[in-house]
Amino acid sequence: MRPLRILHTVESYHPSVGGMQEVVRQLSERLAKLGHSVTVATSKSPQRSFQELNGVRIAEFDVSGNDVRGYLGDPDSYRRFLLAGEFDVVINFAAQQWATDLAFPLLDQIRGKKVFVPTGFSGLFWPQYQEYFTKMPGWMKRYDMNVFLSDDYRDINFARQHGVERTMLIPNGAGADEFLSTPGADVRELHEIPSDHLLVIMVGSHTGVKGHAEAMRIFSRARLDGATLLIIANDLGGGCTELCRLRERWLNRWHRFTGKRKRILVRSLSREETVAAYQQADLFLFPSNIECSPIVLFECMASRTPFLSTDVGNAVEIARWSDGGRILPTRKTRKGFSKARIGPSARMLEDLAGDTALRASLADAGHRAWRERFTWERIAGSYERLYLDLVGGGTAFAPERQP
Repeated sequence: MRPLRILHTVESYHPSVGGMQEVVRQLSERLAKLGHSVTVATSKSPQRSFQELNGVRIAEFDVSGNDVRGYLGDPDSYRRFLLAGEFDVVINFAAQQWATDLAFPLLDQIRGKKVFVPTGFSGLFWPQYQEYFTKMPGWMKRYDMNVFLSDDYRDINFARQHGVERTMLIPNGAGADEFLSTPGADVRELHEIPSDHLLVIMVGSHTGVKGHAEAMRIFSRARLDGATLLIIANDLGGGCTELCRLRERWLNRWHRFTGKRKRILVRSLSREETVAAYQQADLFLFPSNIECSPIVLFECMASRTPFLSTDVGNAVEIARWSDGGRILPTRKTRKGFSKARIGPSARMLEDLAGDTALRASLADAGHRAWRERFTWERIAGSYERLYLDLVGGGTAFAPERQP
């Protein structure tokens, strides 16, 4: 078997931080370690000073936007790259962004097998995307395979409703090489978190839709004595960054916080420190507004951290697969956003914080499920088998109904 020539396309890539970036980085680097030639096509980044990382070649393009908003920069350079490429497999990760949207009209001209990983269709219910999603079934039917992260979310249900037949399920995960290692930092010591405090963490970028405000409100409302909420979020220079910092300062001066020994910390941490925070946390709180298949919940399972999440993306499915966490009371808006019900969610946080036996049970169940089914090592192998099967001319292995 010769090594495959693989192209992964994604809007943003390392050193940019986020769920989609992490998925593509994990898959790309692990496939490269397996001996394949992997290229990632992505946006230019002023923070990126390299064209290769851990065996993965990076092709940068000065492009932004999507099919609905329009494109800025030089989209023609990317079109030429796709048409000139001699890849065995081309995989487009995520809709509604330029690296996939520019490929849609060219699918019949791009050489190699084509795979689409929709990652949720966040704009499916947004009026401005109505025409875009009218065209989507035709695009999806031109791919050799459509890979979904969930067996019951808006993207795979959309595919079923529109007769898209070439579909399969490969879930997200977390890496054993990261989460089975000894913590590389003492997060409590670094951030002066008292040793007797319950440590509740949340991980999510300052996009404004990750639920930072809701997490602070839930934590504020919960009757906890001696607890710290550590919100780990990369600084995007926008979004809710400044508002989160203002809330942090204000709440930490509030007499109800000081009297109950409660603290909120909003920090940007390195990956090593973030993994250590997972490993040292007592609870994970995730009242996000919109997701596809949240990697952070798999990272909770890997680190033995029980989670509380809104009904967002396929969080309900992940909780069912793993029994590693519970779902917060959630309402859904007409545009498809998930909103935690603050009072009932605060009571759930109180109850789980006070039930050490239940926390231990959730932690053990989640970790066991992760080791059996949701390591990146296992998932990269599933993608490799799919690619090899497609290139070999066979039929990809049957869609899984549940991991």
